[in-house]
Amino acid sequence: MAGDLAAFAQENGIKYFMISFTDLFGGQRAKLVPAAAIADMEEEGAGFAGFATWLDMTPAHPDLFAIPDASSVIQLPWKKDVAWVAADLFMEGKSVAQAPRNTLKRLMSEAAAEGMHVKTGVEAEFFLLTPDGNQISDASDTAEKPCYDQQAVMRRYDVIAEICDHMLELGWKPYQNDHEDANGQFEMNWEFDDALATADKHSFFKFMVKSVAEKHGLRATFMPKPFSHLTGNGCHCHISVWDESGKTNVFADPDMELGLSARGRTFLGGIMTHASALAAITNPTVNSYKRINAPRTTSGATWAPNTVTWTGNNRTHMVRVPGPGRFELRLPDGAANPYLLQAIIIAAGLNGVKAKADPGKRYDIDMYQEGHLVTDAPRLPLNLLDAMRDYDADSGLKATMGEEFSAAYLKLKRDEWNAFASHLTDWERQNTLDV
Repeated sequence: MAGDLAAFAQENGIKYFMISFTDLFGGQRAKLVPAAAIADMEEEGAGFAGFATWLDMTPAHPDLFAIPDASSVIQLPWKKDVAWVAADLFMEGKSVAQAPRNTLKRLMSEAAAEGMHVKTGVEAEFFLLTPDGNQISDASDTAEKPCYDQQAVMRRYDVIAEICDHMLELGWKPYQNDHEDANGQFEMNWEFDDALATADKHSFFKFMVKSVAEKHGLRATFMPKPFSHLTGNGCHCHISVWDESGKTNVFADPDMELGLSARGRTFLGGIMTHASALAAITNPTVNSYKRINAPRTTSGATWAPNTVTWTGNNRTHMVRVPGPGRFELRLPDGAANPYLLQAIIIAAGLNGVKAKADPGKRYDIDMYQEGHLVTDAPRLPLNLLDAMRDYDADSGLKATMGEEFSAAYLKLKRDEWNAFASHLTDWERQNTLDV
């Protein structure tokens, strides 16, 4: 848009803009701005009170201004007179270091300075539930192995097709939709892009899925583990790095193991080295650890890792290399902040490339059946507190992500953990009342 949202409004019949930013906990915040006022907003930004969102700010902080990035603007396919636009956060004229989108943009610049342009794609899984969120919305979806269930996906055709139609209209190049491994669960895929574009699309996708589901009288959730007996919501991320032209995949080398170049191996080495700390970002909620440390589900597998291992085309490991020139990180879940997910991948990869990190031994076993045989690979954190401790102890990763960001994130996440720890659950009453 070359920074002219007013022209975009006039050309597309836009009455209102949603100037949107994502806070540290992945909460999507917005102001609805009349098109007549958008030119001023592009220059000065929409004002917010930072303390009213999940940012490490107090009521005494100055105004927080969200300046819209016109290149991200999306006309809502289901409400044509409204456009969504991602924003960058500023305070007193300075970029807010703890803001997730700002953090990602800084890391992308650092990677570009090293000749690396990171491209990614995400596989965002979600459930369609009843409006109260207590059960899946399709009472007939009861198969023991429901993955790819033809009848079940067609019973939710109206919702899935509407979302896919919107992605087609937006030019995202969606290429497949399916019923996933849990009853009531779905996955929709669109073409990979540079990391910022993927993060913006991921953020908008979550908003779009929830909005369309509500339109149909349903509730969509990306919660990592909404049902203890069913497979959880993952958000697998496919990662490749390209040269400055964007035409040459520098991760691809047909002469190397699995077609992954020497630079690709060191980038992967960074992911493996920092994996336990990564989890604090890729798996950011208390509930996240009920997915990556889950017992076997009704379908027979959790499809989630619990050990820091990598492999070829094998879905039972934390990282798999499904083809030349890219790898898939299977650790993240549906609660991952779209911007911080991309940022932490770049941060870990950058550290790996600079340190020429070795990804370690490749395992080709079935980790679900033979994982007990692997004795020299770290286990992933058992809970959010352990993940935060691992992140806090990883000084190199913290520094690359930014000390101000890291301090703010850890502070708010510790508060969240303490709130959880002080909460009295039904399980405690059931198991302790008669002690």
